[in-house]
Amino acid sequence: MSSGTPTRAIVLILIGMACISVNDTLIKLLSGGYPLHQMVFIRSVIGLCFTAVILMGEGGLALLKTDQPGLHLVRAILIVIANMTFFAALAVMPLGVATALFFVAPLFITLLAIPVLGERVGIHRLTALLVGFAGVGVMMLPSSDWGDVPPGALFLPVIAAACYAGMQVMTRKLGAKSAASAMAIYIQVAFIGVSILFWISVGDGRLADQVQNESLVFLLRAWIWPASDDIWKFAILGLMSGMIGYCLSQAYRLGDAATVASYEYAALPMAIVLGWVVFGERPGWVMLAGTALIAGAGLYVFARERQRAGVGPAAERPIRRG
Repeated sequence: MSSGTPTRAIVLILIGMACISVNDTLIKLLSGGYPLHQMVFIRSVIGLCFTAVILMGEGGLALLKTDQPGLHLVRAILIVIANMTFFAALAVMPLGVATALFFVAPLFITLLAIPVLGERVGIHRLTALLVGFAGVGVMMLPSSDWGDVPPGALFLPVIAAACYAGMQVMTRKLGAKSAASAMAIYIQVAFIGVSILFWISVGDGRLADQVQNESLVFLLRAWIWPASDDIWKFAILGLMSGMIGYCLSQAYRLGDAATVASYEYAALPMAIVLGWVVFGERPGWVMLAGTALIAGAGLYVFARERQRAGVGPAAERPIRRG
């Protein structure tokens, strides 16, 4: 590894986190007028084109061959569920809150590694898990005022984190080995397939008027042709989708996994600032306290795993929301 490689990896991961923050901001901006599955379809089609170019540069269509199609299908389904639940959360809650709650994913990975991978997790990391989940509890306190957030909606990003963690632990257990661009292609195709199924089943919006929950309305709203003022937002969504996969894959290819992973937490202040500037979501003490507990626990887990030569499962995988 050259002396410039660690710096390049850190720059790439920071760009990736910025792309994720922009992506989430745009989805929240568009959530009031478009259905989630339409937004996912458009961003995935554009992202697929972007990723296909990278695939051809890395080795071509031959990289798409795999002897574990079932594993890739399950992985793709889990990441689709993770994305859809997280994006549904964005429609009804502050950007910073949803992002902070999703960052319990490394803690879920460490927790799942005990029964699934037979990992031995010591008292230090177990304590970090308790602290991180205490942060989730702080943000879900009945006294917390999140405005018009529906009851139970705070669980959506946590469900997203759990699905993401399950996907990563399963992948490590079964040892799937594929080019990063090929795996990104599989996921983009899965997003497109699920979006088409939504369009076929509920794309006319007939069910949207029968529900009151804004997250469900976001899922069930009818497809409409994007307004001219929104076309550029959809285009940037697609670009962000491709950039996220590329930047994260390259960062983890060039740098030490545990070191690179710790820089993913830059997405937290980015989300809080964007939520404040774009949506007027002023962070209160509950958000800041919960975020500090979750981020502190996650960073401590990464530090312990780096101390253990980076062999822990949470240190091996990026926080990737596609």
